[in-house]
Amino acid sequence: MDVFSKCHEINDLLSSKNSNEARDELIKLLNYHKTNNVQYSPVLNNLIREVGLYPYIEYETSNWQEKFVFDAFKIDVGKQYATLHMEQSLLLKKLLDNKNIAVSAPTSFGKSFVIDAFIQHKQPKNVVLIVPTIALMDETRRRIYKKFSDKYKIITTTDVELAEYNILVFPQERAINYINHLKEIDLLIVDEFYKASSVFDSPDRSSILLKAIIKLGRIAKQKYYLAPNITKISNNSFTKDMVFEELLNCNTVFLEKHNLYLSIENDTNKKSEALINILEKNLEKKTLIYAGTYSQTDNVCNLIQTNFSPKESELLKHFQDWLSINYDPNWQLTNIVIRGTGIHNGQLHRALSQIQIKLFEEKNGLNNMVSTSSIIEGVNTSAENVIIWRNKNGRSNLNDFTYKNIIGRGGRMFRHFVGNIYLLEKPPSQKSTELDLPFPDELVNDIAESDYSEYLNQEQINKAINLKTEMESILGKNDYYLLLKSNLLQSSNPELLLKIAIDLKDNKTEWNGLPYLNSDNNDSWDRLLYKFIKLDPGGWDIEYNKFVSFVKIISNNWMHSIPDLLYELDDIDIGINKFFKLERNVSFKLAALVNDVNELQKIIINDNVDISPFLYKASNAFMPSLVYQLEEYGLPRMLSKKLEKHSIYDFQSKNSTIYNFISFFLNLGEKNVYHIHFGMNLINILFHIFMMELPLLMSRSSKM
Repeated sequence: MDVFSKCHEINDLLSSKNSNEARDELIKLLNYHKTNNVQYSPVLNNLIREVGLYPYIEYETSNWQEKFVFDAFKIDVGKQYATLHMEQSLLLKKLLDNKNIAVSAPTSFGKSFVIDAFIQHKQPKNVVLIVPTIALMDETRRRIYKKFSDKYKIITTTDVELAEYNILVFPQERAINYINHLKEIDLLIVDEFYKASSVFDSPDRSSILLKAIIKLGRIAKQKYYLAPNITKISNNSFTKDMVFEELLNCNTVFLEKHNLYLSIENDTNKKSEALINILEKNLEKKTLIYAGTYSQTDNVCNLIQTNFSPKESELLKHFQDWLSINYDPNWQLTNIVIRGTGIHNGQLHRALSQIQIKLFEEKNGLNNMVSTSSIIEGVNTSAENVIIWRNKNGRSNLNDFTYKNIIGRGGRMFRHFVGNIYLLEKPPSQKSTELDLPFPDELVNDIAESDYSEYLNQEQINKAINLKTEMESILGKNDYYLLLKSNLLQSSNPELLLKIAIDLKDNKTEWNGLPYLNSDNNDSWDRLLYKFIKLDPGGWDIEYNKFVSFVKIISNNWMHSIPDLLYELDDIDIGINKFFKLERNVSFKLAALVNDVNELQKIIINDNVDISPFLYKASNAFMPSLVYQLEEYGLPRMLSKKLEKHSIYDFQSKNSTIYNFISFFLNLGEKNVYHIHFGMNLINILFHIFMMELPLLMSRSSKM
């Protein structure tokens, strides 16, 4: 390549005000320099400054003007200094000027740097950061811990008290449950706020996010909402006091698209051959494969298993052995990891997902990751290559918004200037995305009458008043008001809550025996479990009788291994993939339903009856609460069991909290941990991932 001629071309583009194309061509030129280990010239550094990509300036080869800019835009982002690019700096300035901002920017923009720089510079006392998934909460928590744990208490669970300085990272459901602990918030951050629209998430989850936005927004001094690929926000009550910043052309990487679908022409064999060829040519590179559906994930993994030999990797062999012993030797993930490929979806245990992401980021770990849309919803990872295997998102066709989010995982600042996007099926038609946030009917139960005119249309006002009248007639006006104010109810569906209240009122005798659920004799649970799941008949993903059997079997989750549980579940045709899905249904959907029945029956039937012990067990998948929390931190339940088995730590103690355990673990010391016989050398992976979560271990985590 003639570098000088290319610089001339880029300069001409800038002179003609074609800055977007100039930026793209410059990024491709930077990729050429990186690939060929070519030093930057002063001319190239000058062009980098002209397009505003200041972090890319090569300091040693710069003239004084570029060095001045590089230093001028350098800022403390928490235990490290980073040079912001022009758009990041402008965005940070507006936040520091106390503006409420909703921003839409590419995945590669670096929005988290702006958050971190704001916290470091302004030192707010209470920051609440709402994220859409537990996995993204994990990702955010890890970043925040590294930078701010010396001053801030980082809170991710609802049973933790506030300190003087706090950063709270919650999915919307946990945020709702923590509202009563907060009197004021200095900054409310909503990541992926487009999910407040039912177009982009389920009505249940989007309405809960809107509820959190309303209630937390009222006590927030400042608000900052982030999303990718939104071109416009329609008039709405939720962002009316915010400035919308559309920065979609501010890319820091270039996406090179390879339209292989044109030659594949819907031929299944050609598509399979194309996938294999891409992977063969990129054996040492990181590749994300978007499969689109669970069944297509199976198809892609079968192709890889058939066409690629096991890797000579001791690390992956240990991981395979560990999966075989602790999960299932015949599981697809067990058999595919040794071929350098992982599987990512929203149903896996959190620790499993974290282990795979860690191995994907390791040079000698996993090279490929086959994923559903979970990879864009829950993990801040990227790769040099992204393959679109299927243009589906579950049962629906892939829309342009989600497509852009997926291909946005290609490339990363400083690591991959160019992300290669291989399209094996035709992408969706390009279109702009306007975010519409109407007030959902599901929230009419949660808004005070004084706010009706602000949020609701007349039909919704009438519906809210009728619902309120019916609920007050059953519960009593004062009890109903206190119940809403306490935020104890978890369902966002007012019609379901009314249905529960009516059933409790009209069929009191049928709800006799609720305390049996607190019994360790799970044979006494059947009738009541049927009562619960029939209240909300959709979405259990299995026949009622099998779900009841599943609940009773996993009530031994802490005492039995997963292989033992799977052996029992085999009699009702539940395998490992279904196990993950149903376990989540127990800890989220069933637990929420039990909670709401419990709170309502205390008012309607008997205040002396309390099934909180059963609720506690179900919400933690019938394991000690701390064990369930530690899986979010990256510690698999199997290792927690080992610690208790060797009398190292009592997870069932009432004093067992996440902070007590971390303190204990630090005092235990690295050498003592390794003297425990865990039966697998994989301990080096698992404890490395877990210990990275502990701020005081940052300096020595690399030794493990």
